[in-house]
Amino acid sequence: MVGLIAGALAKWAMPGPDPGGIIITILIGIAGAFVGGYLASLVGIGGGAITTILTATVGAILLLAIYRLITRRAV
Repeated sequence: MVGLIAGALAKWAMPGPDPGGIIITILIGIAGAFVGGYLASLVGIGGGAITTILTATVGAILLLAIYRLITRRAV
């Protein structure tokens, strides 16, 4: 569920066309939840639901930016 929220927030923060549509956005959100959680644990951030959603969203934004770079170069 957090990945879905993170994916939606990342898409809202970075609007624009993405190949793959909503399914890819959800998958990026789920992966972003893992990446954000990992990065947060490295710097010692942890805690409640809001922190979890924010770190997952940051991770999703990071992955969405990387995904856009890769797909633009592949075309």
